[in-house]
Amino acid sequence: MAGEWSDKPLLELCSYINRGSAPAYIEAGGVLVLNQKCVRDQRVSFLEARRTDQERKLVIADRMLQLLDILVNSTGVGTLGRVAQLVALPEPATVDSHVTIVRPDPAAVDPRYLGFAVRLYEREIEALAEGSTGQTELSRARLGAFPVPLAPEKEQRAIAHILGTLDDKIELNRRMSETLERQARALFKSWFVDFDPVRAKAEGRDPGLPQPLANLFPDSFEDSALGEIPKGWEVATLDGLAQIQGGKQLPTEDCKSVGAFPVFGANGIMGYADRATHDGFVIAFGRVGAYCGSVHWTYSGAWINNNASSVLPKHSPEFVLQAMLTADFERMRTGSAQPFIPNISLASLPLVRPPDVVLAQFCAAAQSFRLKEQFCRKESHNLSALRDTLLPKLISGELRVKDAKRFVAEATA
Repeated sequence: MAGEWSDKPLLELCSYINRGSAPAYIEAGGVLVLNQKCVRDQRVSFLEARRTDQERKLVIADRMLQLLDILVNSTGVGTLGRVAQLVALPEPATVDSHVTIVRPDPAAVDPRYLGFAVRLYEREIEALAEGSTGQTELSRARLGAFPVPLAPEKEQRAIAHILGTLDDKIELNRRMSETLERQARALFKSWFVDFDPVRAKAEGRDPGLPQPLANLFPDSFEDSALGEIPKGWEVATLDGLAQIQGGKQLPTEDCKSVGAFPVFGANGIMGYADRATHDGFVIAFGRVGAYCGSVHWTYSGAWINNNASSVLPKHSPEFVLQAMLTADFERMRTGSAQPFIPNISLASLPLVRPPDVVLAQFCAAAQSFRLKEQFCRKESHNLSALRDTLLPKLISGELRVKDAKRFVAEATA
């Protein structure tokens, strides 16, 4: 550690450190409650949050979250020790009794620097747990006594700025990806689920499309095995549009944190490899375990592991992808302790298939969304790798800010 650095107990760097309280849950209104599921991958997600009734159980002021609070999961094997800093707060919120609030004291430390420093020690914080399997707890006293490397004040601000720049860009890419995903999903739903252009023409309304495109849609419906569908369209199955294959186990030593190709398992990317089972566009379908029914994709080739199946579109890849993302695979699951979806069941997934000219129009539009989304994902992966390389070196003083700035400038140029 650099000579100017010192270790300080976390408690000395905080104005508040304590767990939340058990909520009085309600479906709507009240105050947002973040739980352990909301702290994952070193970021805070509000999607899994619930709500508590302030009238039935008051949340004291100190337990109301503030910007730059650090959240630490404090119970349970597999969740305890996960850390994230609150960099956005869309509405008043608190945490439940399984999460500890660590509130940086700006008079003692740069708040964002402390967030990065605590994130660096997730595994060490996890090791502070006490208790038996399934009942592990992280006490306030043990967390508060944890030593944190403290850089000089000016260095703290510079480190926070450098790492924050990378985090902010990663978050911007994530939001952009979500927007692009919503655009592709909305277009698919409008054309192939709600049949908006066909319905508008059938009712004598303007479908709101350029005339050459509107002319590709019929103006009436007909009955089918899936109910009412546009006249002249067909009911097909997934295996008519794509080839489906089981995945292949990748040797453990070949799965790395960096590599030319993503390695897809049931839960998405589990690492990277220097070789691939498939080139070009491929869909990975999670077929076993808690994540069976999940759908992942790439345009640039991948290794599909044996907990997933590869789906290789024969044509119209964006249509096949969006149809799978829209499908409800719950009814295909077999087994209870270990859910499983056989490839034969996946192959029989029913689809409403429009004429090729309509498919081509959809794919042309959706491809622009998906290629931008993939660019954002790839850039974020590279930025994450750079951040994770710089983080321990900057916090320890091994790498100084002036040297780190050059790496960040090159990565974000």
